[in-house]
Amino acid sequence: MMCLFVLKLIEVKSEGGAMVQKYYAVYRGRQPGIYTSWPECQRQVQGFLGARFKSFPSKAQAQAWLDQGGNLDGSLNAKPQLVSRQPEEYDLVIYTDGGSRNHGNYRGGHVLNDDKAAWAFVAFTKQKQILVEATNGEYGATNNKMEVTAFLQALRYLEQLGRFNLKVLFVLDSRYVLDAVTKGWLNSWQRRNWRKADGQVVLNQELWQAVAQLLPKFTNLDYSWTKGHANNQGNLYVDQLLNRTMDQM
Repeated sequence: MMCLFVLKLIEVKSEGGAMVQKYYAVYRGRQPGIYTSWPECQRQVQGFLGARFKSFPSKAQAQAWLDQGGNLDGSLNAKPQLVSRQPEEYDLVIYTDGGSRNHGNYRGGHVLNDDKAAWAFVAFTKQKQILVEATNGEYGATNNKMEVTAFLQALRYLEQLGRFNLKVLFVLDSRYVLDAVTKGWLNSWQRRNWRKADGQVVLNQELWQAVAQLLPKFTNLDYSWTKGHANNQGNLYVDQLLNRTMDQM
């Protein structure tokens, strides 16, 4: 089954219609300074140990941040936090979800090779229009694997857009994914060579490694938890997408 992407390109503009200009201040990187595009900034910080950088709406603010020592409070590479802002504040709101007809992530659970599983994500614009939706399925995968796969596929879509400074809100019902990203688990796993605190190997390691490579590319990602199968329409939409995929397998 092939992954389906339905997309329309969008431009981020100010209320007056002009493209929004951002300034990227690099306090610690290959060449500290102020840059006017994310690709320029990215070349200075990606893969640079201990990089410090942040985006600003004006050059003066960027310079002031550098002059004050590059305080990391609220910086681009600070640990992400769960937020409770309104979706209308974002350029895109992305819902991701994963499911398995067996759910092998519970105690004593076992996923059979022919058990159906699927993931899905959908991205809405500020105008609440669907920009893209995608889904795919596989056999013998756990619920958790599908949850992180959905998140990874959404990140890959954002990478394809090439708009790394879009203000994006991810809405998930998966504590497995959210805790890894917002509680620092992902960073800890990397430091321990992809082992947990108890020494056990991190499950779904290849997927998490791909997530870890992609996340630093984006400058404005926020995260919000929602209860699954409740009254959040975006969450219900992706749940329907992935269940339809499993029905067709």
